[in-house]
Amino acid sequence: MTRAVGQSEVRSPKSSGDLRLRTSDFGLRTGGVSRGAALISAVVLARDEAANVEPCLRTQRWAGERLVVVDSAGRDETAERARAAGARVVVRRFDDWASQRNYAASQAARPWVFFVDADERVPLALAEEVVARVVEAERTGSPVGFWVPRQNLIMGRWVRHAGWSPDAQLRLFRRGRGCYDPQRPVHELVVLDGEAGRLTHRLVHHNYASWGQFWAKQVRYARMEALAQHRQGVRAKPQNFVLQPVREFRRRYWTLRGYRDGALGLALSGLLAAANFLMYVELARLGVSSTARRSSDDAR
Repeated sequence: MTRAVGQSEVRSPKSSGDLRLRTSDFGLRTGGVSRGAALISAVVLARDEAANVEPCLRTQRWAGERLVVVDSAGRDETAERARAAGARVVVRRFDDWASQRNYAASQAARPWVFFVDADERVPLALAEEVVARVVEAERTGSPVGFWVPRQNLIMGRWVRHAGWSPDAQLRLFRRGRGCYDPQRPVHELVVLDGEAGRLTHRLVHHNYASWGQFWAKQVRYARMEALAQHRQGVRAKPQNFVLQPVREFRRRYWTLRGYRDGALGLALSGLLAAANFLMYVELARLGVSSTARRSSDDAR
């Protein structure tokens, strides 16, 4: 079961327990909040996130719409809890991240979509910035999307190096002017028809609570990435099993200064290098299976 994430990083300026948004909280003129918020659908993709979906949605009450797209293979009460929290719920079977996000964007009712994961929280300062920048973009016609930095908390610690900070993601964009690249099913990428801006306030990402959870996610990513590369005609070479993991470790630990996060940075760099090795093992397995099938077909 997914661990519930607390609200300690998402506080109102007036009370840590009050998540209701007022015009004064945004520092905008009367009408600016409602007009800007009405343009935005806050979208959450979720599977078995019953413990997280309600606190996540509470930090999005300012949005014109809250939409949750639930994986139909889920087994818990995510959909029911999302509806109880006031969100509109759509159910779709998950195939890959890019396709799921594109489907979610097509279901949104507002012209702007703001993707938030179930284990992420939107602080009030970020909500204020999102609304203000969308209002301005509507007035000027640009940008059509925004990169949003994240504060990644792993085992309860903010990881500031090794590629985990600022970890900006293009999560906010205008529908019809952006879509997720279907060639990037893992670590998905938005293709924008126009310029992108950058926000300054961070999404708070309660990322991994245990090493087991971290490794399980990396294994899933590695297999999905291997399948995507195999379909693009990429094949594993002998040197890939050594050189690529070594390069990944060096990039994370030295180039991206993972050493500055101490033992946690070392562990993260090592495990991500191991996941890179696993990706090539899976890619080689797919190549062998494909060759065996072709040989079998030729023998018939």
